[in-house]
Amino acid sequence: MIAGFPRAEFERRCSALHGHMHADGIDALLLTTPADIFYVTGFLTRFWESPARPWFVILPAGKGPRTVIPSIGAPLMAEGFTDDILTWDAPHPTDDGVSLLSEALRAAVPAAGTLGLPMGLETHLRMPLADWGRVTQSLGARRIIDATHTVERVREIKSDGEIARIKATCALAAKAFAQVPDLVRAAPRLDAVARGYQAALLHSGADWVSYLASAAGPEGYGDIIAPAGPQPLRSGDVLMLDTGAVKDGYFCDFDRNFAIDPPSACVERTHKALFEATDEALAALQPGLRACDVHRILAEGLVARGAQPGGGRLGHGLGITLTEWPSFTPLDQTELRAGMVLTLEPSAQTRPGKLLVHEENIVLRADGAELLSPRAAPEMEVIPL
Repeated sequence: MIAGFPRAEFERRCSALHGHMHADGIDALLLTTPADIFYVTGFLTRFWESPARPWFVILPAGKGPRTVIPSIGAPLMAEGFTDDILTWDAPHPTDDGVSLLSEALRAAVPAAGTLGLPMGLETHLRMPLADWGRVTQSLGARRIIDATHTVERVREIKSDGEIARIKATCALAAKAFAQVPDLVRAAPRLDAVARGYQAALLHSGADWVSYLASAAGPEGYGDIIAPAGPQPLRSGDVLMLDTGAVKDGYFCDFDRNFAIDPPSACVERTHKALFEATDEALAALQPGLRACDVHRILAEGLVARGAQPGGGRLGHGLGITLTEWPSFTPLDQTELRAGMVLTLEPSAQTRPGKLLVHEENIVLRADGAELLSPRAAPEMEVIPL
């Protein structure tokens, strides 16, 4: 087992990448980000929080991954899906893996060959830009092309094992959500509830909580990404918690809304519209739709119920990062395929400057959507103060 998966899981992933590399004319992939490196090797660590060291994985055509990493990571990497580990003592002030990486890339890519590197949306190069310039100079006539499509098309389809992990993470988040009323009664202040909810996530079995948004206000909230402040919870508030907890390397990402004392008629109407529009989308989802179609279904479902859709995207992909492609916006033409794990995240205004967000996690099967997060109740849960 590698990171809890059978070895065959990583063989499948690399084989799928090899197939797309062949179609795209790529002789080797260079991967530098935590998610991509975990995906092909099973290397799972929180050491990524240290920006002092770069890490590199090369996937040559038809071969397993070759890693070029700081020596501190060699023991853990040796437990993963690779037996080809090159190391240097990092951080090195003048040659932080540059020479070693350059040599490995020249060996993996023919002199007139092509190196693929993810360069598009939701990617980044996790190494100093000056060092990357030195690497590219060392490659001579070798071409470097954008491999975003190559990696996305493979990672966006989850195996049964990956889906099971995401569902398990959703279950522990739901278990923690059940404790929110007690947290509010114990300390009716937003930051106290947010801290208590994170503790509940960890006690429920999460490995860590990479993301938590919390908000509260009368008839909704205006900011859905800010950290919790010390404001007290008052009668008439809507409390929202949105979690990105991690278990075994896989995220959940869904929220729940709670009414502090009975909600206003406006909040009840908006929550009902969000719930019913989500149900409508759940029934309509099928492979072959585009991401923009899902945005339209959700937005039209809200408008038909007298609600004003919020701005921004109305859902996204989910997996080994909190948000993945595609994005449910009017502009995203990505075709949905069976095996994608997605969030449905419609939002609607309650009044100017205030909104509610309603989010669920699903996997798209050949015959439609299957919920991974336990479905929210049709009526918002009320917590009496």
